[in-house]
Amino acid sequence: MKHTLADVVEIDLRTEPLRPAEAELRALYQKEGQDARRQVTRHGMWIAITVYLLFSITDILLVPDVARYTVAARFTISLIAFALLEMQVRRNASADAIDSLCAAGLVAAYAGWLYPSLMTADTQSISYYMVFGSIFMMSVNLFFSFQFRLSLVASIVILLIFLAALQSFPPVDTSYKLAFGTFCISCFVFTSYVNWKLNRERYKVFLNAFEAKVQHNEASERGKALLRLSNTDPLTGLENRRAIDQRLRDHWNDWQKFGKGFATILIDVDFFKIYNDCYGHQEGDRCLILVANALEESIQQYDGSIGRYGGEEFIVLAPLATREQVSELAETVCRTVENMALLHQQRRDGISIVTVSVGAAFTRNQAGSKLEKIIHEADRALYAAKASGRNCVKLFDPNDPQSSDESENVAALLKIATSQNLVSLVYQPIRNVSSGRVEAVEALMRLTMQDGTSVPPSLFIPIAERTGAILNLGYWAIRTVCHELLADNHVRVVSVNVSPIQLKTPGFATSVAAILGETGVAGGRLAFEITEGLEMEMNSDILRCISDLKMLGIRIWLDDFGTGFAGLSWLRLIDFDTVKIDRSFLHDCSTPRGQAMLQDIIGLVRNRGHKILVEGVETDEQLALMREFRIDQVQGFHVGRPAPAESFHSPPPVDTQARLRRPA
Repeated sequence: MKHTLADVVEIDLRTEPLRPAEAELRALYQKEGQDARRQVTRHGMWIAITVYLLFSITDILLVPDVARYTVAARFTISLIAFALLEMQVRRNASADAIDSLCAAGLVAAYAGWLYPSLMTADTQSISYYMVFGSIFMMSVNLFFSFQFRLSLVASIVILLIFLAALQSFPPVDTSYKLAFGTFCISCFVFTSYVNWKLNRERYKVFLNAFEAKVQHNEASERGKALLRLSNTDPLTGLENRRAIDQRLRDHWNDWQKFGKGFATILIDVDFFKIYNDCYGHQEGDRCLILVANALEESIQQYDGSIGRYGGEEFIVLAPLATREQVSELAETVCRTVENMALLHQQRRDGISIVTVSVGAAFTRNQAGSKLEKIIHEADRALYAAKASGRNCVKLFDPNDPQSSDESENVAALLKIATSQNLVSLVYQPIRNVSSGRVEAVEALMRLTMQDGTSVPPSLFIPIAERTGAILNLGYWAIRTVCHELLADNHVRVVSVNVSPIQLKTPGFATSVAAILGETGVAGGRLAFEITEGLEMEMNSDILRCISDLKMLGIRIWLDDFGTGFAGLSWLRLIDFDTVKIDRSFLHDCSTPRGQAMLQDIIGLVRNRGHKILVEGVETDEQLALMREFRIDQVQGFHVGRPAPAESFHSPPPVDTQARLRRPA
């Protein structure tokens, strides 16, 4: 699939499904449940025939002189009706045809019984016995589920037969004919009206069921559209990180269960920041699209999948059997981009075209290995490729000490980070959209090497989680925010990111309680941000830990909501105080489709009753949109950059609050 700058990954979330016209709905109603209608009418006719034959006893008691004729008529008509009915069923006739046959059978049954009954000499008995003809009218209208027109025609025929028989009856008192005629007409009107109401109700039930089905299908399609949109990178059209993470999980499970090996290849565009700065963001986007298209084509023969893993970083997953195949695919990826010969004359390394550095890892039998390990190994190989001068391929080699220097150095650094004051915290404001006041701040961890070089959180946090150093760092962070900001009431609430590893650690809540007691800070002043990810499993230990933390008064926030659907389960199981919507959805609001998706997510969260915080507010326009959407809180460079604790020891600048209160 080719993508250009004109392409926008959009899915219409507002399109209403087409509703059929009234005539089409009527046709659908007639066709619906044909088999069920046939069987219901068939069984109803069996019961009607049985009751019709049982009334032979009444014939013998009331009109004994002609009983042999009426009983013979009953059995003859019943056998004919039964035979025709079963013949129609076996021929798979339509439900309408079977209904018509049964209605005709009821009319014939009435006429076939009435004619010989009128020949009786016992005029007094038959004068009262005739009223049982109303039973046939009731059967047509109430016992069977005939359509109104068919029931009306059959009822009229039965009524006319009754009135004709009443007129041909030996001379009786006029009041008798008037009374019985009025009764029969009243019975016709009443039962026909009830049948009309029943048909209307059945049609309404059909319409409601049809509308429910349409809405269900619409919801399913919207859900699929949301899923596709949440799994697609809006620039390149490739799968985004969340989608590729799920593919990674699938490959990993296949390897664990069936031994199907696979490769993980990380690709980084060399000196892309320089390219972006020199040629502009539009050319930078064009470069990424061209690279994405070329890579997507190059891996097709390997049955691989590709996604955008970061700003200028791509990832390829491919089911491969040997390291040689992995090396071949990685070289293909590297040479594909080089052969594109996209100009990049600002590199200053002797190369004037766009190239990529490639790091690859391959599954290998290793006891106790985890899903994150293969990504970590590919990442280490990628760093090795960059250290080797870029525009090259490195395969992770567990026996090569050079491939693990970077991560091992960071891992060693983390062991002494707190004792050597190499780790620190900065705080980013979280503001109320209506008032503009700082309602909370988020604590962000920073790490520097002993020579003063900064280590990005994207590098040291995964290593800290892998090595277990995150536990000590987490306790240090909680204690630090209490001392720096909360103990002296400089801010109301501080949020701290909590790793799944911390939540799974026995005694975590108890340790937090000890820190609160030590610093004299109330639990309600702290908020823990939980991010659902690959390593976050919905188990009883985590839920129990979260419950214990809430008992301490600590607020629980759901971070990065909307980038995957697993967060929906968390919304159902945990009563979050605040839900933070991922910044990517706000940044996609430049298109109507992006705004529609953000509104859908906001509506979902608001229906659960949670407070809503949107990250990544960077412009006046985005802030105005947050006001329009009635968001509770916002966070981003436009409303406050991360700053040291000292910056919050005095009131925030007036101009920042004024900007927040400025009308949209």
